[in-house]
Amino acid sequence: MQTSLTSRVQGIKTEATSAERPGDNPKKALLYMLLAVALFPFMNAMVKMLRVDFDPAMIIWARYLSHFVLMLLLFLPWHGWTLFKSSQPILQTGRSILLLGATVCYFTALGYVPLATAAIIGFTSPFIVTALSIPLLGEQVGWRRWGAVLMGFIGALIVIRPGTAALHPMASLVVVTAICYGLYQIFTRKISASDKAATTITWTALVGALASSAVVPFFWQTPQTAKQIFLLTAAGMVGGLGHYFVVKAFQFAQASFLAPVAYGQIVGATLLGFVLFGELPDGWTWVGTSIIIGCGLYIGYREKTLAT
Repeated sequence: MQTSLTSRVQGIKTEATSAERPGDNPKKALLYMLLAVALFPFMNAMVKMLRVDFDPAMIIWARYLSHFVLMLLLFLPWHGWTLFKSSQPILQTGRSILLLGATVCYFTALGYVPLATAAIIGFTSPFIVTALSIPLLGEQVGWRRWGAVLMGFIGALIVIRPGTAALHPMASLVVVTAICYGLYQIFTRKISASDKAATTITWTALVGALASSAVVPFFWQTPQTAKQIFLLTAAGMVGGLGHYFVVKAFQFAQASFLAPVAYGQIVGATLLGFVLFGELPDGWTWVGTSIIIGCGLYIGYREKTLAT
């Protein structure tokens, strides 16, 4: 799936705990984050291309299976079978199912919503995390961050413009994606203190692969061309590698340093949307985008300030 990179950043940043970080190295962190920023728009573009010929269930299955294979190649030689050992398997399964739900909604929406617009709406996930952190994590959220959350959702409404013909109704699925991803991030915070990042990422791919494998026979469509086979395989590989680069980035720098880089995904999504699909966001979409990015950066700034 893939929602916006900032959403992924907020969820995955907690998987690289302080005990795992080898030390601050802004140059390495920036390099890894730039690689992730470059990869995720390509994955989403491939998914959008595949939606012309395939049901979302087929694409999701291929995405998670290839992601799981990549995780095995990357981590199994180093960790052995302890890679799958989790201190809280129920929690790992639950958070992975939430991510799968987000993937289902996002991949379905990409068949109807412009690439850049879907990415922009996905950036509302950090606001949802801020709101949910109160009842689920017992965190304190002051009026400044509540104000940023409110303004961020206003920005999302400007992009979506409900009740008008500005966007296809399927754009609402991207909002559901952001909600699922927000919950996923909350549970990722809970699991990050006890399970290593490699285990968490592999569980995510494993649960998604198993669940989608149980469903895909009912939606099976045999690929007819080499291009379709390539896209089905590459989408998951690119997404999995992008997740890996995000984790590596947070081993060398804090979220507050990397978050502004993450918004570069909008640039990639806009360029690919125009080149491949002839899509360009309108003026109101850019107004909403500016509000969303500004509020997201402010929330990150406040979290950093309160943590010091």
